[in-house]
Amino acid sequence: MSQVEQFIDASSSEPAVRGFLHRPTSSTRDGVVLTHGAGANCQTPLLVGLADALCASGMMVLRYDLPFRQLRPKGPPPPGSAGSDQLGLRSAASSMRKLVSNRVFLGGHSYGGRQATMLAASDAGWAEEEVQGLLLLSYPLHPPKRPHELRTSHFPKILTPGLFIHGERDGFGSIDEMAAALQLIPARTELLPITGAGHELISGKTKNIVAESIAEIFRKFFPQE
Repeated sequence: MSQVEQFIDASSSEPAVRGFLHRPTSSTRDGVVLTHGAGANCQTPLLVGLADALCASGMMVLRYDLPFRQLRPKGPPPPGSAGSDQLGLRSAASSMRKLVSNRVFLGGHSYGGRQATMLAASDAGWAEEEVQGLLLLSYPLHPPKRPHELRTSHFPKILTPGLFIHGERDGFGSIDEMAAALQLIPARTELLPITGAGHELISGKTKNIVAESIAEIFRKFFPQE
């Protein structure tokens, strides 16, 4: 069981860190920040289900709206928003750091996960100090049907361990393509394929099953200290 509440932290960031906080009923030492893809927000069924599953295991979870989504309720991120979205993720991690005493993890679906990897790569010193792991849901390896436009140039600079969750029918990259790309990352990584899933990873019938599977492999990849 968990308690879910609206969360706003305007103490040190612009725009404010806004989202929904899942508090476990038992005491916790670890926290996870989860954010969304380019066309979504933090209310997507995938993020809600995963936040519930992770919180049930005793973790504090913040579902977070990126700065571009706070500025416009619909549509993709405008050109040039990646920098502010990465700063927003950094602020969200700092907000979570105030709430837990041990580890903080950054996670995101598609665009949100990509921004988390780019933040970790661009400031490895900060990431090493403040973020103990990454949870990447449907990393958008390349645009659909354009496999040569790989989004991996920053991978060799990622020193933070990462768990990658990927659907077997994801048009943004096959399982084989993802496995090859992860060889570029010097940190510890693992790839979890989701059978029959596309880029969204879930359907209405599979939300809880997929969320619980991700939470279970997450706990194994990042065992409690």
